[in-house]
Amino acid sequence: MRKPETIERLYLDFDGFFASVEQQARPALRGRPVGVVPFAGTEHTCVIACSKEAKAAGVKNIMRVREAKAICPDIRIVAQSPDLYRRAHNALLAEIASVIPIDVVKSIDELSCILSPRDRADPYDLAARIKATIRDNIGPYISCSIGFAANRHLAKIACKQDKPDGVTVWWPDMMPGPLLSLSLADIPGIGRRMEKRLYRAGIYTVGALLATAPKQMRRLWNSVTGERLWYALHGYAVQAAPSQRGMFGHGRVLSPEHRDLEHARNYARLLLIKAARRLRRAGFYAGRLWLWLGMSRSGGRGRNTNQGRRGRSWFAQMALPVVNDDQAVLSAFERLWALARRDLPARARIARVHVSLLDLSPAEMRQLDFLLNDDVQRQKWEAVTGALDRLNARYGKTLIHVGPWMPPPGGYAGGKISYTRIPAAEDFW
Repeated sequence: MRKPETIERLYLDFDGFFASVEQQARPALRGRPVGVVPFAGTEHTCVIACSKEAKAAGVKNIMRVREAKAICPDIRIVAQSPDLYRRAHNALLAEIASVIPIDVVKSIDELSCILSPRDRADPYDLAARIKATIRDNIGPYISCSIGFAANRHLAKIACKQDKPDGVTVWWPDMMPGPLLSLSLADIPGIGRRMEKRLYRAGIYTVGALLATAPKQMRRLWNSVTGERLWYALHGYAVQAAPSQRGMFGHGRVLSPEHRDLEHARNYARLLLIKAARRLRRAGFYAGRLWLWLGMSRSGGRGRNTNQGRRGRSWFAQMALPVVNDDQAVLSAFERLWALARRDLPARARIARVHVSLLDLSPAEMRQLDFLLNDDVQRQKWEAVTGALDRLNARYGKTLIHVGPWMPPPGGYAGGKISYTRIPAAEDFW
């Protein structure tokens, strides 16, 4: 495996992305501590992103609103604006691409670039040009931190070292010195469970991790991921394996006043339709439907191997005959929901819902079911769903749909932004 002799990768991470976009878009929030929450109207939720002013006061992401207000009484709590973040993301990518080609977009607020010989010679100049382009063409309230290193993994760690608005360059001849002062939790790929496993193996520091043999790393991770991490941390040109699509799904936290079976059904149904639309746009069919409900207090129990309860949750799944039309997935959903009604108390308090379409088949590799997929009725429903998709696409909104359409309070059902998935404009219809 090749070991670069100079820096080859740039990694860029926007600082407090959701909160800084809110400040850029809304002058009243500028210079103030800002906390972004999933929906307005309740303090029974968490801050999902906070501005640099809020962080300076001690507020952290995934902190309860009440706790954030106790630490920082002046904090401005604003509900998320996912479509605004999507549009800001696209605008920022366009500006960065005018300075350097983007190799891969890792999330809504992170990306990586391959450095040209000119950029390798003066990384600080490149970082300054990127920051100036964002400042001049988007605005001064969205900042980014940039790291340079021999590979993408090291560049990602480097860009976290001087936040916010920093630039860190780790030349190969400096390594592994900068890593030795970090904790295991600072290394991407080491979560809490993995950290505990390393502790049990007698590995407590990054220095000890670097001294571990590659094959032992593979055994610790129970996969090639551990070995790949060893080579990445030692500065080799490790290229991440292409990811494979495993599912299409959506989840939703229900507002406190809507945590009952009927509201949960309506929202889960809507989320499933949105997931099926994404499935079709990407050219896939699904062979299994999964339904998960998270309770605010326990209730019910499963009755067979395809459904059950874990802690304060209920789940069930059902095989699908390799389909992607709305009628097929909604019919399966209603059967699963009948099981939920049977198993759960009538007054069950459902705090979260999640639906997933799994066992995917690309359209060109679809394995047809002899009895169901060749059925004339099945073909008709696929044609109807296709017509609905084209009509909605023409008008850029959900103009027509199968059955009731009851969006939850706060909107953005199916269009919310996780840090790893950037929604398309169609997700907000």
